[in-house]
Amino acid sequence: MRKQSKKTNKNSKSKKLISTSSKKQLAKSTKILKFDILVIGSGGGTKLSTPAGSIGLKSAIIEKGKFGGTCLNRGCIPSKMLIYPANIAQAIRESSKFDIKATIKSINMPKILKRINKETDSDSASITKWYDKNKNPAYFQGHARFIDNNTVQVNDQLITAKRIFIATGARPFIPPIPGLKDTPFMTSTQALRARPTPKKLIVIGGGYIGCELGHAYNSLGSEVHLLARNSTLLAREDSDIQKEFVKEFTKHVKVHFKTDTKKVEYKNKKFILTVVQNGKTKKHKADALLIATGVKPNTNDLGLENTNIKTNKRGYIKVNKYLETNQKNIYALGDCVGNYMFRHSVNFEGEFLFKSLYLEKRAKPIKYPPMPHAVFTYPEIAGVGVTQDELNNSGKKENKDYIVGINYYKNSAMGMARLSDHGFVKLIFNKKTTKLIGAQIIGDEASTMIHHAIYAMTFGAKLQDLLDMIYIHPALPEIFRNAARKALDKV
Repeated sequence: MRKQSKKTNKNSKSKKLISTSSKKQLAKSTKILKFDILVIGSGGGTKLSTPAGSIGLKSAIIEKGKFGGTCLNRGCIPSKMLIYPANIAQAIRESSKFDIKATIKSINMPKILKRINKETDSDSASITKWYDKNKNPAYFQGHARFIDNNTVQVNDQLITAKRIFIATGARPFIPPIPGLKDTPFMTSTQALRARPTPKKLIVIGGGYIGCELGHAYNSLGSEVHLLARNSTLLAREDSDIQKEFVKEFTKHVKVHFKTDTKKVEYKNKKFILTVVQNGKTKKHKADALLIATGVKPNTNDLGLENTNIKTNKRGYIKVNKYLETNQKNIYALGDCVGNYMFRHSVNFEGEFLFKSLYLEKRAKPIKYPPMPHAVFTYPEIAGVGVTQDELNNSGKKENKDYIVGINYYKNSAMGMARLSDHGFVKLIFNKKTTKLIGAQIIGDEASTMIHHAIYAMTFGAKLQDLLDMIYIHPALPEIFRNAARKALDKV
């Protein structure tokens, strides 16, 4: 895969491309369908294809898998549908601190997953029915491949369009661990489909996917062991968030830090992993193995070598500030570009492109508002804007002119009600302008709480603006207000 991506990046003339005679022969024997807009990928790409059809443009979309993309079928939606009952199970186990004696009689995880799969599969099928009913956009089920700069082949059909948008997403990256490919390991895709619950599960990867699914499986009945290459988890988060997360997460999930997996075997329905940890060779055995070592873009088999479209060394499509590729009138967005790797970011990109190209009818550079993220594990994490580490490591003197306010969940009325023993809100303000420039939250409902900061940053709110509003008492957002008060003390 890596070799193919590297060649695609260079667009080498020595590569074997589809010959001109073959193209002519294919075009002669197959009618080329013409559209105003063609979208490849039915995830975030629908933010272009569907509204285009609604305003009378002749629109088409190609999808090789289930309609709805990664988010609906194998990503954010089914994973959160699994994590929610996991959180309920976790709350029951911790109920004794409220002087409530509660036990879990049983957990039917295969039934939970079967329900999740039924709902997401039904949603995906309903999208296809909608296309059948509405006709515009036209949809094509199959693998899309460019045969030249203007033409895409899907199955035996050739398609061209005035503008083409690539939104093919990404897939799990499989590390080249000796023996791994010959075993029935899982990626997030398989982990979210109904199957027997493993008694013991090993997770390779300390990022958000590994931590989210590791928490879910652990809370719903598996003994989870997570193997992390680094000395921490969620390495892209603020260092204070990392420390708090590791402290709490490791109370429930067994984490093996600084672990390098050297070999994977599968014997007698057991996985056997040979690892090196802190210079010592060890073996781990488990009933199931989940690989959560990141993702790679779905670009290597699109036929980009037959076009002027270029990718970087990792296979992500290169785009300019208009999200346009090297080929005029071909755009790319979402995970296959890699600017941001969230469904909400590709939604924004798709809506931006539709508005600028088809409503305002003029290309303009994309300007991202503050881009938030969340990690739905236990404890929950959310953030937006810069982190303190980024400011300190930037090398720019002006970036170090900031103030920080931190307030812990336990130091609030609602925190007292919940008997919170962990979690905090961390706010970063520019010292000169007092505008909020970053926020990180770890604790209950962090993904909801962060919207306070998203709104403030999007519209340039200053520290005093956050203190002038009235907060409901007692409610979790008071923690946010108290963090702002702590920052005010430093002005």
